[in-house]
Order: sequence, then structure tokens, then C-alpha cells
Amino acid sequence: MTKKLPPSRYPGGASIMPLKTRHLQLFAQLYEHRSVMHAATAANMTQPAASKLLAEMENLLGVPLFERHARGIEPTLYADALARRARSALSELERARDEIRMLRHGRLGQAAIGTVVNPGTNLVPKAIAAVKQAAPDILIRVEMDASRPLVAKLLEGRLDIVIGRIMDPELGADLEFEALADEPHAVIARAGHPLVGSRIRYEDLAGFGWIMPPDSSMLRARLGAVFLDHGMPWPQNVIETSALPVITALLGDADFLTTLPARSVAPYLTSGQLVVLPIDLGVRMDDFGIIRARHQRLSPAAERVLDALRKVARELYPEPTE
Repeated sequence: MTKKLPPSRYPGGASIMPLKTRHLQLFAQLYEHRSVMHAATAANMTQPAASKLLAEMENLLGVPLFERHARGIEPTLYADALARRARSALSELERARDEIRMLRHGRLGQAAIGTVVNPGTNLVPKAIAAVKQAAPDILIRVEMDASRPLVAKLLEGRLDIVIGRIMDPELGADLEFEALADEPHAVIARAGHPLVGSRIRYEDLAGFGWIMPPDSSMLRARLGAVFLDHGMPWPQNVIETSALPVITALLGDADFLTTLPARSVAPYLTSGQLVVLPIDLGVRMDDFGIIRARHQRLSPAAERVLDALRKVARELYPEPTE
């Protein structure tokens, strides 16, 4: 049963969040551990102190954050709402401390960028090179992953900018999106693959091992639909990875197939290590673009990176799709 609280000192909701950093730090531990005892240990305080601070939080907000049970605590819908913002607030504070520390030591700040594979092989490196040429003291961190986990980190304040896609429309209100280009995918193999130089039928593709994206990805779902449409059985020999260095190494060592944007492996195609097979699966992904958190103000360093991304994108993708 939901615990009833005394009237809040902020009836109707305050215009300024009454919680302090120590409240949010404990809340984050409570939300993760679902135990006052374990959260207190993680927050380096006693259990009575943690219980008192939790009660103080609930009184300030005027709502129950957790329901108490014999085996621990469970977050209420109010805690779920606070969790979405608390992580971002704590992350922003930590990054602010890092940036101040860097400025004190003469550096120009930092920026954290997340990218999906294709722009991570051309757009992002070119933009970073341009920034570093003009401002070598800026620290730039780059993370490559699928769009969904990258956007989650963006909303948590752990990334400044993501080059990817918004996979969950319900997040649109919290995000800004600038479309850059789409991604037609080709079938890629090593230069000495048995299918090179032959007339390829769709059924020929199923007889080889495939390097596939993770099961949760949009590309995997679209590949599954293509296999069904062409009456192709799903390959039995499958390796799951979205790590480009692993993919190119596997393709170079064995007769695997994969589907990637040709420009993401352009150096390998130019050198003759890999080839595009002459068959069109019709696999295309939605536009990728620059994604930002709507209410997150960028640091001067991240603004520099954003400007460089836009400039390089105009050179690489002169006719963005609509």
C-alpha cells in the first residue's frame, strides 16, 4: 500500500526543484539497488541516514518515491519520472566539474560524441580532424554503437551529440534531429569469395555464413524481411556484431557475407580487399542525422564539434534526403 506523506512544503509543485545534489546521489543508488541498506553502503552513509534523507526527499516533493516491502523497495511512477532526469542532472554536474578542471589546466574543454557505424567511418573522423587542427587542446571522446543506446546516453547527459537515428518516436519531444543522409546497404564479401565473378541468385546467399547486426537492431529486422520476401532460409552460420573492425577482419579471413553501406568500408573496397557483390537486397535504413538533447546546452567545445559536423556533412552529403 502506498505510503501517505505529510503535506509538502511545495504544494502544487515548486517552480525550482527543491532537491539537492546529495538527494539525487542517494536517489540514484536507491533506484539502482532497490534496497535502502545497499544504497546506503554505495552512497557511503549509514542506513538510518539514508532512510532519513529518503523521507526528506519524499516530503520535499510531496509524493512517495518508493514502496517499502519486506525484501526491499520498489520505485513508484514518481520515482520513474525523477530517475529520467536525475541521471542527466548528476551527469551534467560531473561533466561540469571535469570541464572546469580542464579549463584550470589550460585546456579548452571537452566534447563527447556518439555515432553509428557509417558516419563513424567518414563524417565524424573528418569533423574531429578539423576541430583538432584549429583547437588541439579540446578533448574529444567518441563512442560507436547502435542508435538506441547512444540516444539513451545522450538523454542521460553522458553524450553531447549523437550521429544516428531516433528509433523511439515517443522521445521526439526531448530531442532535436537534423537529417543528413540515408544508408543504402550493399552485400559485401572478401575479394576471393566464391561468389565473386559469378551470376548471383538470392538463394546462393543463404549457403554462406553471415555477419549480422544484433537481434535488437532495425537492420536485423529489415534483413529478416528481405530473406522472407525472396524465399531465402535464414542462415545457420551467423556471427552477431556491429563492430566494424571485427566485421572487416572476419570478412578478410573467411567466406562470410554481410550487408553494409559501401562508403563505410570504402578504403577496403579501394584497396581491393573487399568487394560489393552484384546483387541488390533492397535494404535501406532511415535517414541518420545529428541528434541533440533539446534542453541540454552545449559546451563551447561541443559547439565547435557541432559546427564541424555540419560543415563536413555538407561536403559529404550535398543532397540530404527529405
